[in-house]
Parts: sequence; structure tokens; C-alpha cells
Amino acid sequence: MFFSGKRVLVTGGSGFVGTHFVQALLEADARIRVPLHQRPMIVSDPRIETVNADLTRIEDCRRVCEGIDYVVHAAGAVAAAGVTSANPMSAITSNLILTTQMLQAAWDTNVERFLVFGSSTGYPVTTHPVREDEMWSGPTHASYFGYGWMRRYLERISEFAASKTKMGIALVRPTAVYGRYDNFDPVTSHVIPALIRRAVANENPFEVWGTGNEIRDFLHVTDMVRGALLLLEKHSVCDPVNIGYGKTVTIADVVKAILKAAGREGVTVKFDSTKPTAIPVRMVDTEKARKLLGFEPRISLEDGLADTVKWYVDSLKR
Repeated sequence: MFFSGKRVLVTGGSGFVGTHFVQALLEADARIRVPLHQRPMIVSDPRIETVNADLTRIEDCRRVCEGIDYVVHAAGAVAAAGVTSANPMSAITSNLILTTQMLQAAWDTNVERFLVFGSSTGYPVTTHPVREDEMWSGPTHASYFGYGWMRRYLERISEFAASKTKMGIALVRPTAVYGRYDNFDPVTSHVIPALIRRAVANENPFEVWGTGNEIRDFLHVTDMVRGALLLLEKHSVCDPVNIGYGKTVTIADVVKAILKAAGREGVTVKFDSTKPTAIPVRMVDTEKARKLLGFEPRISLEDGLADTVKWYVDSLKR
């Protein structure tokens, strides 16, 4: 196995996405290091080395990279799409600082491979499944102006690092992910955990912003992690690859599936088209991932949502 015995640093390894990377790498027999700053580990395993570190400090970044073969850089902040009053600058600043400093530290310590996250928020507006080579064909959607351009810039910085070093860089562009350990905070959660939290709370009527006809490509986080690790293994050449579900659904379909999983099918659903939403259509073309990596999602949206609802309900009892 590719990761067996390799020393893999997972930044953000105590967070939502990072926790799933840690679990997958444990299954792959990797030797894992996780830097901890404010958030404790969710996963407990003697094979995980934890190191107290503040990745806003370059000296800490270098220290956690020492002796590491591969870096999975899952640390950072994810901003809402600009449809709320929240100030997204903190997420933009945090991601710029953390990613550039981790790339510098990996460069300084001769890390072999580095996984960088792009984002489908960087794509221009399209009404078709958007291909990787269309990223620079137009501006981002207005609601993603800050966050999407930040992700674009980090890809350019990654290209620079790859051009000046022997470090293999894998650029993954995932679609919106969901699953266990997601953020269910009422203020900062994204659409799926927010809808799950409200469904479990038995809100009635169940009000949803937008028309319900908004089109999305939601991917279960374990599928995203599997695709990203395949990319790190097979295509660390700083060439971006979409990792997505490959099928689209409407927000109305997602609401229906969540209410069913929560046992709230009788709830009255009201869509409010006067309230702001983000981009009306987001579909990504996943043919490149299929051809290069042999990647196909394994978890259906219905099964993934049902599992996430069950996990959240169980978490409320703990």
C-alpha cells in the first residue's frame, strides 16, 4: 500500500475533514502526526503522534514538518458564501497564512508530497458540469468573490512552489462535503448540517432560503478523502482535479431526504425566494478523476444523509 509506513502530517487533523483523513490513513497503515492548537483530537489511537503547535508561526510549521514524507493540509477556515452578515475576511486571511507558511515549511524540510485544497468556489458561473480547465475562463460568482479568489491564488502559489522544488503537489478541487463530525453550529454551519440540526429540532414550518431549485453537487466526506488520497498517490504534479459526486440534486431534494431521515416527513416546508442564496447552479465535471484515478463515489446522497442524521442524533445523547 502506498501510505504504509509513511510519515504523514495531517494539519487540521482534529477538525471535520482532517478527522476523516486521519481515519483513512490509519486504515492505510500510515504513521500520522497531527499538530494541535486549540481543538482536541476526536480520534484516539496510539499510532497518532500529536504535537502542540501554532501554524501561524513559521517555526512551528517547520517543526511539525521535520521528518515528514507527505503533508495533507486540511487546516483552515471555511467561510459562508456571503449570504449572511458574517465577516468572511478571517477565513480568507487564515487560509492564506496557514497554506503559504505550510508550503514554505514543507519546502524547507524537503517534504516529498503535499496535498493542497482548491475549491469549486473558484469556478466561474456555468450551467453545465464545469471542467478543471475552465477555472480561469471568467470571474467567480459574486458571492464567492473573496473566498473563491483566495482559493485561486493558493493554487498559483502551489504552482510556484512546485516549479522551484522537487516536492510533488496534489491540487484537489472538492465539491461541498458533508458527513459525521461536521460543524452544526447555528451561526457558522453550512447548508446540510444547518438543515439537519433544524430538522432534528422539529421546526415546523420548515423554512428554507431560496426557491429550492438551486442545483448542487454534494459529496460525502469519506468519498472526498478517498479521492484526495488517490490524487496524492497518483497525480502529485500540480494539476488540479475535481473530486465530486458527479450527480446533481436540488436543495428541495436534499431537504426531502433530510426530513425523511429525521422522521419528519409530515413537516410543512416553505421556500422563501426573497431570502439570499449563493450561486444558483454548481456542477463539476468528474471525468478527469475517473480517468486518472479510477475514482467513483461509493456513498449515495440518501445513504450519506441518513448516516449523518443518525450520527448527529446520537451525538446529542452523549
